[in-house]
Amino acid sequence: MDILHHRFIRTAKKFLEKEAIIDRTTGKRLTYKRALIGGLILAGKISGYKEKQLGVMMPTSAGGFLSTIAVLMAGKIPAMINYSTDAEKNSRYAQTQCGFETIITSRALLEKIGCPIVPGMVCIEDIISRITVFDKIVAGVKAIRSPEAIIRSLAKTRVGDTAVILFTSGSEKAPKGVQLSHGNLSANLRDILEALPLSSDERIMSILPLFHVFGHTINFWLPMTTGMTAITYANPLDYKTVPEIIRQEKATIIAATPIFFAGYLRESHHGDFASLHLAMAGADKTPDGLRQGFREKHGIELLEGYGTTETSPAISFNSPTANRPGSIGKVLPGVEVKIADLLTDVPLAVGTEGRILVRGDLVMKGYLDPEQTAAVINDGWYDTGDMGLLDEDGYLWHKGRLKRFVKIGAEMVSLVKVEAALEELLPEGIDCCVVDIPDETRGAAIVVVLTAEIDKEQMLEQLKKVLSHLEIPKNFMVIEEIPKMGSGKADFRSVTRIVREKYATDSSE
Repeated sequence: MDILHHRFIRTAKKFLEKEAIIDRTTGKRLTYKRALIGGLILAGKISGYKEKQLGVMMPTSAGGFLSTIAVLMAGKIPAMINYSTDAEKNSRYAQTQCGFETIITSRALLEKIGCPIVPGMVCIEDIISRITVFDKIVAGVKAIRSPEAIIRSLAKTRVGDTAVILFTSGSEKAPKGVQLSHGNLSANLRDILEALPLSSDERIMSILPLFHVFGHTINFWLPMTTGMTAITYANPLDYKTVPEIIRQEKATIIAATPIFFAGYLRESHHGDFASLHLAMAGADKTPDGLRQGFREKHGIELLEGYGTTETSPAISFNSPTANRPGSIGKVLPGVEVKIADLLTDVPLAVGTEGRILVRGDLVMKGYLDPEQTAAVINDGWYDTGDMGLLDEDGYLWHKGRLKRFVKIGAEMVSLVKVEAALEELLPEGIDCCVVDIPDETRGAAIVVVLTAEIDKEQMLEQLKKVLSHLEIPKNFMVIEEIPKMGSGKADFRSVTRIVREKYATDSSE
């Protein structure tokens, strides 16, 4: 295991003239030499801030990469802030949770998302405007030294020190601050590289936000610590442009969420993805139809993986040589997974569904709140809150969030299972989300939220063929759009609030 910014320095010195970052938002193209010097210049400026932790709210870009590296080089800890939904609220929340004031951000980003300047925000454009010729000379001279000499000139860092604070999505509860150490992230990178045949020749399409663990590890640290070229683009929702960039820059790898892949499939043309040899989907369930669509249109096998913010993130994934579609793949080397009884930590037999527990160097240092940490980590085992099983060949299967099971009568019903059945039957273009509301008779009732009207009676007849009577939804509700998180996942907290407010209003009339 290694210290991440130290590993970046060694990588940069090894690949000095190779392109490190192709920033397709700004048009900048940086070699590893320029990236190293840029990181050292920014570190010199950032070191002037007294706080140990600093907020970073930057898009996936050369500026976002170098700002994050520079914070670490300055001996500080970056807390990545979600700007995709209510950036002002998230900024203030991070300041309160972490106890800092300074947030490094971009004026261009603030203007684009319509976020006011929160007290404590420092725009990268202003930092850059204060860089002097002397600053550039000092950084340039430092960059000429050996990797170890550069490392010795920086603040001392240990493998167990926190490398980043990320906030959970908040799709079910208020976001929790997750502390991931250099050891956590570097262990996960080591296991990923052991499981996948990747080299420094890769050109990775980096589109996921740095405040999301999937983007932070795979789109940022993976290329910057291995000598790959990162092709950054700040808007993953630009479904027409991303395939064009992949074709133009000849990207070889892309990792994204299923909802993003669905957009790229719809807007791409034959040949756009000809250079790709690896397409990895994660952060949400990959529909069979999406996999089939990529096979038919592009001849690409969309591989599914699984992870959590608390595990740095990758726990398992399918690979080109070991792929079982529908599963979330084989557990990574160096990672232990146990399927445990619903109420105890007793391990269950192969093929038996239970709670997914994970142990290994990838498991977080802990949440910012020690009580929250104690609630999910026991004897080194992290309780993911997910249900699943391991089959006889070692493939892990995800069966849904435990919190997305609801007790109806005396039975536990999976809302994810109901959702999956609906998705198979709904016409293309209609999104759905399944939540529950209190029910005096049976404890809970299932509500299906749709983005368009459907023939409910016909749908119920079809659902009866694949679901039990307890799983059949009785309530349907139409809204204009399903609220989404920055990763593209449904915001279940917001959907549940909308539904419960409506049904509470209806019952009071």
